[in-house]
Amino acid sequence: MTKSNEQNWKPATQLVHGGTMRSQFGETSEAIYLTQGFLYDSSEAAEARFKGEEPGFIYSRYANPTVDMFEKRMCALEGAEDARATASGMAAISAALLCSVKAGDHVVAARALFGSCRWVVETLMPKYGIESTLVDGRDLKAWEDAVRPNTKLFFLESPTNPTLEVVDIAAVAKIADAAGARLVVDNVFATPLQQKPLELGAHVVVYSATKHIDGQGRCLGGVILSDKEWIDANLHDYFRHTGPSLSPFNAWTLLKGLETLPIRVRQQTENAARVADHLASHPKIERVIYPGRKDHPQAEIIARQMKGGSTLVCFDVTGGKAGAFGFQNALGLVGLSNNLGDAKSLITHPGTTTHKNLTEEARADLGIRPSTVRLSLGLEDADDIIADIDRALEAI
Repeated sequence: MTKSNEQNWKPATQLVHGGTMRSQFGETSEAIYLTQGFLYDSSEAAEARFKGEEPGFIYSRYANPTVDMFEKRMCALEGAEDARATASGMAAISAALLCSVKAGDHVVAARALFGSCRWVVETLMPKYGIESTLVDGRDLKAWEDAVRPNTKLFFLESPTNPTLEVVDIAAVAKIADAAGARLVVDNVFATPLQQKPLELGAHVVVYSATKHIDGQGRCLGGVILSDKEWIDANLHDYFRHTGPSLSPFNAWTLLKGLETLPIRVRQQTENAARVADHLASHPKIERVIYPGRKDHPQAEIIARQMKGGSTLVCFDVTGGKAGAFGFQNALGLVGLSNNLGDAKSLITHPGTTTHKNLTEEARADLGIRPSTVRLSLGLEDADDIIADIDRALEAI
């Protein structure tokens, strides 16, 4: 197959063919290179490769052919110059943040973050002399006011976990540029199909590939994408020496997931929109938050920066925590799990799972109530999902 038109391929084509590297056997499916190391033709060749004078692989902790294919395919989809794949989404986020700062630097982050991300910003970084400030990501003036002379990094996720707040990425990127800081965006809830942070001005984008990219509950993975200059200057040595590398088998699994990503995300988004509309009219639902609805608080920003809604819906069940627990326990088709982006519909209670380590006040500040649940829509028929939800709501 000729690759002469690869850069002009549409996303669906890139996700099937992008970055493919075939061995001498001409396999149709990408090969899994389950190897720790690589052989050299001579001592001189080994020296040249370690010096970077000769192309090739050295050690699978640094780079691996199967992992390299996954990275290249993600670059083609995201429009990034370079990428590094990691063992998990949190490995990607931790590496992207920590490789960018040192003791004495300052980080500004949106307060609405996944619980583990808040821990990295609020607890881990200060241990190493890195200051941090949390702001309301929706408030542009809060970003501006938080900037200090030593501010080096901005960090946000949009839509947020779990209440699906949306941050104006382009506007925050301009503030970061003016401050001489780099903006890192966790884009996992939008997926690279619904939102392109780099096109909006962000400098680094990270994903938990465990979610939609795998999309079938099989393996962990993560990826960091940016321009080659930043990766070479900041991430390369950090990645090489700390070892958050992705396994070749998981990289192969993620490559298979990318092939069906557009089909899955399209159907999951359609299901989410139908479920959100149904919930909005149900008497036992107090609040529905979905980026595809006109009543979303940031609907105008969503129309500007997202190509679609989301595969997730956040809502509140009557009866507080007891009502939410009773509803979840009564579900039959929808599974109870803290994962998301799966082919199977999954639901979780953020206050007692993903965000349990936050204080009650912090959860309230983020809009996470005792009655709040987060539903990740799968590929089941929407009518069956709605029927399951209705039966569970009748049970409370």
